[in-house]
Order: sequence, then C-alpha cells, then structure tokens
Amino acid sequence: MPAAYHHLHHSVRVGHGRAAFETAGAAVTTWRMHRASGARVTSEAVRAEPGVTVEVSMGLGPVRFTAPCQVIWTAYTETETGFAYGTLAGHPECGEESFVVDLREDGSVWFTVTAFSRAAAWYARLGGPVVRALQLAYARRLGRTLRTLAGGA
Repeated sequence: MPAAYHHLHHSVRVGHGRAAFETAGAAVTTWRMHRASGARVTSEAVRAEPGVTVEVSMGLGPVRFTAPCQVIWTAYTETETGFAYGTLAGHPECGEESFVVDLREDGSVWFTVTAFSRAAAWYARLGGPVVRALQLAYARRLGRTLRTLAGGA
C-alpha cells in the first residue's frame, strides 16, 4: 500500500461452506451488501467488472455524501470473489478500496476490506480522525451485513 495514505484493513468471518461463500460473493459483487448496509448505490452495471462506474452515497435527508468510483479489478475464482474501486472526481477521498470474500481450506468464509485513502475534499480534511473512525465503522458494518446475508449470523 502506498505511503502518505491512511491504510485500512478489516477482516471478519461471515460464514462457513461453499453456499455461504457463493452467497457472500454475489452480495459483494452485485452491490447488495452495500445497499443492505443502508447505502444508496447507482451503477451502470448489475455486477462489478473492470471499468464499471458506481456511485455510493450515505447520509440522512439533504445531508448526503456521494462517492463516485470506478471498478479497477475483480476476482471471480473458486476461492475468492470481490472487487476494488478507485475514487473519481467528486469523491471526498482519494484512493482505492477492495471488498473480497475468500473461502479458506477449513471451509470458513472471510470478508476483507482493504483501503488506502487521503482527503480530497475540504470537509474530509477538516474531519481528520473522525473520517478515519467512520471508515472503520463502515467496514465493520459491511462485515456484519454480509454475515447476515450469507447466513452466518
């Protein structure tokens, strides 16, 4: 991960077995996980593929933060499913974030969020440590949401 960026890494077990892996992977790559966590998602595609743009927004009423991104890579293998996107102009942060589900040899299914970012908007710079705490809280929320969706609750 590049220097001069804030780094985030959060992993959580979300289930066990092939069915949980497939369900979790589909929820991640079709934006269902984000939507089920309370985010609004707009995309030109139903599934993550390189080059696809996606806009994720969070907030209440008129106070809404919008995050335009573009998918830069995907993984669709027997043991790993997920994607990463990079920020686009208008995103409060500058960086990349990945969302990956992996099926381990013991049958456990894990979800990992990895990101590097730095403030791009004035309000993100002003928020400083609060923004970092919100990013981690959102990663944890996604993990809890995915655990429920995958049946690992």
